[in-house]
Amino acid sequence: MPYPTPDSLDRVAVIGTGTIGASWATLFLARGMAVNAYDPGPGALDSLTAYINRAWPVLQELGAIVPGADQTAIEFYNDPAQAVRGMSFIQESVPERLDVKHALFSAMEPGMADNAILATSSSGLLIKDMQKGLKRPDRLVLAHPFNPPHLIPLVELLGNDLTDPAAVDWCQGFFEDRCGKKTIRVLKEVPAHVANRLQAALWREAIHLVLEGVASVEDVDKAVVHGPGLRWSIMGPHMLFNLASGGKGLEVFIERFGPSFAVWWESLGRPDLTPENAAILAEGCHDEEAGRSFEELSAERDEKLVAVLKQFRMLESKDNHHDGSDI
Repeated sequence: MPYPTPDSLDRVAVIGTGTIGASWATLFLARGMAVNAYDPGPGALDSLTAYINRAWPVLQELGAIVPGADQTAIEFYNDPAQAVRGMSFIQESVPERLDVKHALFSAMEPGMADNAILATSSSGLLIKDMQKGLKRPDRLVLAHPFNPPHLIPLVELLGNDLTDPAAVDWCQGFFEDRCGKKTIRVLKEVPAHVANRLQAALWREAIHLVLEGVASVEDVDKAVVHGPGLRWSIMGPHMLFNLASGGKGLEVFIERFGPSFAVWWESLGRPDLTPENAAILAEGCHDEEAGRSFEELSAERDEKLVAVLKQFRMLESKDNHHDGSDI
């Protein structure tokens, strides 16, 4: 049975409505779809509703809500098989444990349509291990977002030799064209995929610098935000270093600075996240919070994200509407 076109979907399923699942549900609602939701946790529906109510004004400010979108278009189910029945697309975001995933897939699969695509938000598990919980492993696609999915555009897509390649292609079209996301293809299974590995590498050295007394938690964070973080929001490291060659190409940059990087790489740390070290980092975060609550910090993060995304959209709109009249 062929997959439906992404534009034809008027309802999708969200399985697991914790932080990631609730954010996915918000995005799908904002893009004009209704949502079947399932989560066995106590008070899950109330938590999901509260999350959507907080996120909706942010999406309105961003201009990300399509005409006719309804933030209340949710049906909540107590049975995962019923939640996915008749759904062509399912986004799963349950805890990162294989036994939990396998049990859920076993309970859910009897209700899944023949042409249903099951996208998993898993950040660290390998797709080949998750597929062992399915009678139809070809339907499983890794679709890993960055938190929060309703704001951060990135989605990492991966299928393996058991996955239907057309399902991965379909997911790329769905996330980009229907949901306004930016996708990348992960070409080989590795733990934590691409973006989280990059994030982990930076955090490892950030921790090392704090534990070695080179800088405080707050100053390490400042160094990222007001230095490379600004550049990374515009271009990735390869292209930025390519530009740093003065137009002579990345080979010249490597020729000039490769020896320095080799020395730096040798000195990078490998800290352990012991309880003692965790306490040092937590104390540094407490100092950086400066009395601001979790809610205040989350709101600050979202406000700044929206401001950045609005600027990106404005620039992309100018590029897309450029008619070449001044060339």
